[in-house]
Amino acid sequence: MQPPGSVNIRDAKALGQLIRRTRKQQGLTLETLAGLCGLSIRFLSELENGRDSCGFGRIMMVLDALGIDLVAYPTEETPS
Repeated sequence: MQPPGSVNIRDAKALGQLIRRTRKQQGLTLETLAGLCGLSIRFLSELENGRDSCGFGRIMMVLDALGIDLVAYPTEETPS
């Protein structure tokens, strides 16, 4: 069972949507967020648009700057 308010992230597009939504809720521009996490506006734009090739370490920097915790739960296995 996942905590209230949590979001299932199954692909890069869903992660990008979460990041964009959180950034806008916090009233941040791409430029401001880029300054907060030390990354380029281009990278952030690609991340928000679901580009698959964004590096995990840089993604974690963005999540940290936005105050988003990444928590993973194994999916329940169904018996064969």
